[in-house]
Amino acid sequence: MSEIAGSGCDVLLPLSELKPLDEIERSIIKRYKKALMSKFIKAIMDYKMIEEGDRVAVAMSGGKDSLIMAKLFQELQKHGRIKFELEFIVMDPGYHENIKELLISNCKHLEIPIQIFESYIFDVVDRIARDYPCYMCAKMRRGALYNKAQELGCNKLALGHHFNDVIETTFLNIAYTGSFKTMLPKLKSANFDKLELIRPMYYIEEKDIINFTQNSGIQALNCACMVAAKKTGNKRYEIRALIEELKGRFDGFDKKLFKAAENVNIEAILGWQKGGKKYSYLDFYDEGTTDEE
Repeated sequence: MSEIAGSGCDVLLPLSELKPLDEIERSIIKRYKKALMSKFIKAIMDYKMIEEGDRVAVAMSGGKDSLIMAKLFQELQKHGRIKFELEFIVMDPGYHENIKELLISNCKHLEIPIQIFESYIFDVVDRIARDYPCYMCAKMRRGALYNKAQELGCNKLALGHHFNDVIETTFLNIAYTGSFKTMLPKLKSANFDKLELIRPMYYIEEKDIINFTQNSGIQALNCACMVAAKKTGNKRYEIRALIEELKGRFDGFDKKLFKAAENVNIEAILGWQKGGKKYSYLDFYDEGTTDEE
């Protein structure tokens, strides 16, 4: 399934006093239990993301989303009933040395045992896709992460996309591709046998991730991409601003947009696709109709 997805870029948060690890971990299961841990577990349970004996590769970019995802996984592994293994993988696309040092420092403080491997993706993207770097970068990152996950014997690859990424992707597809497609919580890889992509942050809102990160004093990485830094416009930021505007006009607009992907009435849409084939409601018109309500 093709979709307009997030680039993985992040917001560089203001630095405050870095708190001790035990305090950070305690806040995950106490202060932020409802906003983070409970939603993390609910998404995993609702969409059957983790099963007994799974070996999960957790993709670490060093941004706020992947850092909290790693800690949530560690807490789930520590306190949950399902037994599974974790590998924390960092794909270095060509980070500046200072950025890489910050990533390593954060993971060391948080006791996240990362494995770093190089890909030089920034150089490749700068050569072949300077006009659309974020899309190409995300696509190439995904392939590199799949390869590493498979090399480590993992059957799941976890990405840190959250609730806001999901609704922004849905709106982006409506606005720019004229299609109703969303970012799914779980996908089977088409090119890597027996490997699934999962998004356990699916229900978690970005504002709660930001609050947690700021309260913990963690200076998360931003996108760190010098190619994207040369771009003056970003459609995702425009969509994000539009969603915020609509939330001010229509109460709970973001939640309703998310819910719409669960409530598609196949009998009241003009057409759809399945298995690469297009269908029209007219194909089934003679099977019976009902009046509009």
